[in-house]
Amino acid sequence: MKKVMVFGTFDVLHPGHLNYFKQARRWGDYLIVVVARDKNVLKLKRKGPRNKEKKRLAGVRKLEIVDKAVLGFVSDMFKVIEKFKPAVVCFGYDQKVGKDLIKKIKKAKIKIKRLKSYKPKKYKSSLM
Repeated sequence: MKKVMVFGTFDVLHPGHLNYFKQARRWGDYLIVVVARDKNVLKLKRKGPRNKEKKRLAGVRKLEIVDKAVLGFVSDMFKVIEKFKPAVVCFGYDQKVGKDLIKKIKKAKIKIKRLKSYKPKKYKSSLM
């Protein structure tokens, strides 16, 4: 089984998120979605999410395309990658990814894919 992993806040699920999952799914046959922790969203976006992490996680878990949805680690994004050992990690077109994380992923011999946008002027969480 080829595992694919994606990351995000998924505060208000919209068609852009569904397209993100579909694109990622093309790289494997088991999709793991990592939902960002509230503390990490606040740190990264300088504002908290509308919905708490457990509610966001529950929403993602309801989606048929998602095989497994988990909360990320507060301290280190790579820990969840180590735990589930995906073959591919996909990032959204606009996700900021640190150089240290990229190095760790490459060192672990995991493929990295940057996915395409889907109607970014309409389906972008910050616009909704």
